[in-house]
Amino acid sequence: MKKDFTILEVSLKRNSGAVSGSNLFLTGFTLIELMLVVIIIGVLSAMVVPRLAGRSEQARIQAAKTDINSSIPLALDLYEMDMGQYPESIDYLRTRPADGESWRGPYLKKRPMDPWNRPYTYKSPGDHNQDGYDLFSAGRDGQAGSAADVVNWGE
Repeated sequence: MKKDFTILEVSLKRNSGAVSGSNLFLTGFTLIELMLVVIIIGVLSAMVVPRLAGRSEQARIQAAKTDINSSIPLALDLYEMDMGQYPESIDYLRTRPADGESWRGPYLKKRPMDPWNRPYTYKSPGDHNQDGYDLFSAGRDGQAGSAADVVNWGE
């Protein structure tokens, strides 16, 4: 018959290594062993984290490029097919313009925001794409015209 032990019995018998006639041995980690594991985890994270740190910025840039080169242009092209021209404002992809009899939107569910949580800049007709539109994100620095911009025209 198996005997259940109370916490008090276990703590009293802990020093002996066995609990009243059973084969139950109480073992645990020493403070040195726990500290060694923490140090090893710290050393490993110190080696891995710097390698991954730049990846988040690269992922944001790639997400902005995807939005600028495929997601938003698809909605803009659908609008242009329905209305015969690109919208004056990117907001017309979500709300009907005053002269929008043939508008079949919304073409986007929400206002497009870049990965840095700022709205994309849209201009139609564009300064760089006179027959279409300019669409860009000011990038991580938030300054239009800087090297950090992600744009839909030639580099």
